[in-house]
Amino acid sequence: MRRTVRLTVAVLAALTLAAGTPAVARPAPTAPQWTPLTYTSAPADNPLKGFMPYAGSYQTFPYSMEWFYLPVRDVMTGPQQFRWDAVERQLNAIAARGHQAVFRFYLDYPGKPTGIPQYLLDQGLATHAYDDFGNNGVSVAPDYSDPRLVSAVQNFITALGRRYDGDPRIGFLTLGLIGFWGEWHTWPYDGWTKPENWMPSTDVLAGILNTFDTAFDRTRLLARYPSPQNKELGIGYHDDSFAFETLPVQSWHFVQRLIDEGVTDKWQREPIGGELRPEVQACLFEQPVSCGQYEDFTSSVDQTHISWMINHAAFAPDGYTGDEYFRALAAAKSLGYELTVTEAALSRDRVSVRVANRGTAPFYYDWRAELAAVDSQGRTVKRWKTDWTVTGIQPGQDPTELTARIDTRGLRPGSYDIVLRVANPLPNGIPLRFANTSQDTHTGWLHLGAVTTR
Repeated sequence: MRRTVRLTVAVLAALTLAAGTPAVARPAPTAPQWTPLTYTSAPADNPLKGFMPYAGSYQTFPYSMEWFYLPVRDVMTGPQQFRWDAVERQLNAIAARGHQAVFRFYLDYPGKPTGIPQYLLDQGLATHAYDDFGNNGVSVAPDYSDPRLVSAVQNFITALGRRYDGDPRIGFLTLGLIGFWGEWHTWPYDGWTKPENWMPSTDVLAGILNTFDTAFDRTRLLARYPSPQNKELGIGYHDDSFAFETLPVQSWHFVQRLIDEGVTDKWQREPIGGELRPEVQACLFEQPVSCGQYEDFTSSVDQTHISWMINHAAFAPDGYTGDEYFRALAAAKSLGYELTVTEAALSRDRVSVRVANRGTAPFYYDWRAELAAVDSQGRTVKRWKTDWTVTGIQPGQDPTELTARIDTRGLRPGSYDIVLRVANPLPNGIPLRFANTSQDTHTGWLHLGAVTTR
């Protein structure tokens, strides 16, 4: 095609000369040149990844998300009656700090008053008292197979999704509701350790999982355990005994469960989260490690591709110091995505970038990128929306190339910096920062290069 174009231009030039009009020589258009951008480690508080505390304001360690639990009874007052004030208070307080929330609802939390809606107790819902986990009869386990409870749980999930699916204040939602702490187990009341089995049937669990999958299309969900009932659903997983019962080969360890269910690659599509086991939070980043039982943190990250975890010890007043702090910081940075623009190519009408992921997991949300022109005074004088998304760029693969048209007409003659950002949909949320030296870590804009207009 290029050869034909050149021939046509030559013929036209010859005809013009034959007509007696002088020809004007014009340089052939050239493709924009790719310019490398320099890598540097991205901040530890990039959104939707890293270590996080229980909800609150902390200055001891960087973070972008906060965790909380809520009892169902604080929201659900009847079969179809809900008051959302308790949820709104938490979400608004966390969002005001520029963070996104991760949370879970429970019916039974050992040591806390029951989370069962009062109307179900008034109807005579059967419950089990227990003293395990220091509960001493404070909470009670409901009869999870009671049709009234099953219906209530499904109604609650549907209402929750209708109100909060896609809410920018929410980072992730763990399923909760079933079992101790909402962790989908009632051990030791499992039918083996003790003869009573308090868990609902697999049919009931499958119905609850399908209700979650139907109710939430945009907000990412995580289940405690991989199972035959959730392996095909758009639901990730959370390991709440991270670096303690994570690695194979024991059947109850997290990675072994992934292997046994054939979902070791589900992290490529759905997120993995969890909690650094509380017993190892304060000692795992020592050198040497003094924990009585623990697993290698790096191996656990590599085999799970985990993006975030609760690690409240990092945020305690007497948290990590000295070299221990920097080892913990490196550990937090190793979670999830780390996106870097390896090269950029600019012209007055087109911008192209190549984006690589140097992390251990992709970015899971469909946040859109935008471009802007910045003048010599540092003023943003024009913006362009793009259809670019960094969702699903996998670690270890060749860079993904993205190209967008820009219209610089109307800009005064001069040189303009072209910048890129992936905006956080939370209005005051922490911006996604690329792992590049030309990244502004405060505004989120990444400097790609400059173009000159005439």
